Amino acid sequence: MAEEKGLNKPVKLKADLAAFLGAEALPRTEITRKLWDYIKANKLQTSTVNGKPENAGKYIVADAKLIRIFNNTRVRTKSGKVVDFTGLNEGQTIDMMQMASVVSANIE
Repeated sequence: MAEEKGLNKPVKLKADLAAFLGAEALPRTEITRKLWDYIKANKLQTSTVNGKPENAGKYIVADAKLIRIFNNTRVRTKSGKVVDFTGLNEGQTIDMMQMASVVSANIE
């Protein structure tokens, strides 16, 4: 069997994400899928943005379980922008486009 490469190659998870997903290592694609499954199952996407339905679902609400993972996130993107959720509180939201940063910050 050929060794997995790129996004399908298993990566080591940091403690909080490993506990949340119940695994020590997973491919990035699987990490992202499992996080989205949890978010959708628990209805953690906003239904409106500033009271309007357009872009509904674009933001993810941090619940008690996700906040532990989000709070580990402090990374610099390729464009040089810092994504820092270390001060995020339960009930606050993040943009769904920042999930890649959350995954990157929670793997070794």
